[in-house]
Amino acid sequence: MSNPLLELRQQGQSVWYDNIGRGMIMSGEMQRLISEDGVRGMTSNPAIFEKAISGSSEYTGTLRQLVASGRTSLQIYEAIAIQDIQWAADVLLPVYEESEGRDGFISLEVSPRLADDTAATVEEALRLAGEVGRRNLMIKVPGTTAGVPAVEQLIAEGLNINITLLFSRKNYVEVAAAYVAGLETLAARGGQLSSVASVASFFVSRIDAMVEDRIQTRLAEGGSARDRVALRSLLGKVAIANAKLAYAHYREFTSEDRWQRLAARGARPQRLLWASTSTKNPAYRDVLYVEELIGPDTVNTLPQATLESFRDHGLVRPSLLEGVDECRDVMDGLEELGISMEEVTDQLQKDAVRLFVEPFDSLLQAIEDQCEARPCEVAPRRA
Repeated sequence: MSNPLLELRQQGQSVWYDNIGRGMIMSGEMQRLISEDGVRGMTSNPAIFEKAISGSSEYTGTLRQLVASGRTSLQIYEAIAIQDIQWAADVLLPVYEESEGRDGFISLEVSPRLADDTAATVEEALRLAGEVGRRNLMIKVPGTTAGVPAVEQLIAEGLNINITLLFSRKNYVEVAAAYVAGLETLAARGGQLSSVASVASFFVSRIDAMVEDRIQTRLAEGGSARDRVALRSLLGKVAIANAKLAYAHYREFTSEDRWQRLAARGARPQRLLWASTSTKNPAYRDVLYVEELIGPDTVNTLPQATLESFRDHGLVRPSLLEGVDECRDVMDGLEELGISMEEVTDQLQKDAVRLFVEPFDSLLQAIEDQCEARPCEVAPRRA
C-alpha cells in the first residue's frame, strides 16, 4: 500500500514533524518516522516542550537531578531542551548529509519573551546555536517588527534560521528581503553561502479560524442577500488563497537578478514552510491544508494527528499552482466586503506571540513546582 507522505517528496515538498519528545527519540519512533514516512526534519516551540515535559514522566529523573544542582527554572528548561535538540539533530544528521543541507533540520526557538527586542534575540540565538553545537540546527525567530532585522543579522553570521509566526504576505516579503540582505553581507565577508539554510514559516489554519469568526459576525448583523451569499462563499478559502499568493511571491522573488546572483554563489532559496496545518473547523477535510498546498521547494510541518491522517487518506496532486487568479479574487472579495486582511494578520501575530509566552511561563512554573524537595532560585522573567 502506497504512503501519501512519501509521494509529497516526489512533488518537491518536504515533510517535517511538528513535535519533539525524549521518549520518541529514545524509543526509535523518530527514526521510524524518517525511514517509513519520509519525515525530513522537525520543528519545536515552547508549547510542544511544555506538553512534552509537563505531560509525561519521561523527564522526571532529569528534572530531579537538575533541581538538585540548584539551577534556575529557566536554566533547567534550557538544559532539557538543548539535550533533546542535540539528540534529534544527531538522528536527523543522515538526512542533512544526504540532502546536502537542504533538509535534516531540527528547530529551537528563542524565548518568546524576546519577540520585541532585536538585540536580545540576536544575542540569545547566537548563544543557543553555540550551546547546541549542531550544524543541522535551525534557530526559530518570530517575524515581528523586531524579529525581521534580527533575521538579517543572524543570516549574516551564518546561522540557519526558521522565521516563524508569519501570517501576512507583506510580512513574508519583508522576511525574504532580510534573508537576501543577510546573505549579501555574508558574501561580502567572504562567507560560505551554501552552508546557510532558511525557511519562512507561513501559518495557515489560524487565518481561516479568525476570518470565519468575522464572517459569522457579519452574517449575524444581517446585510443584503448578495453580501451574505458572497461572505458564505469565502468560508474555508482565505487561508489557502493567502498561502498560494505568498508562494507566487516566492516564485517571482527567486527569478529576480538579485537572487540569481546569490544563487550563482551557492545560496539556497528560503523555502516557504506551511505551519498551523491542522484543520480547526471539523466541517472541513482533516487534511485540507496539506492537500491544497503541495508544490516544489516547500515544506509542510505536520503535527502528529495530521501526519497520521494524511498517511491514511491523503490525496497528492500539484495543487499549489492551481487557481492563483481565483485566489486573488478571494482576497479582493474579502476586502470589498469590509474584512481587512491586514487587521486579521496583525492580530494573529500578536495573539501567536502571546500563545507561545503562556505555555513557556506554564512550563517554567511546572519546573518550579519540582523544586519542592529542594528550593531553587526562580528565573527572572523578562517582560
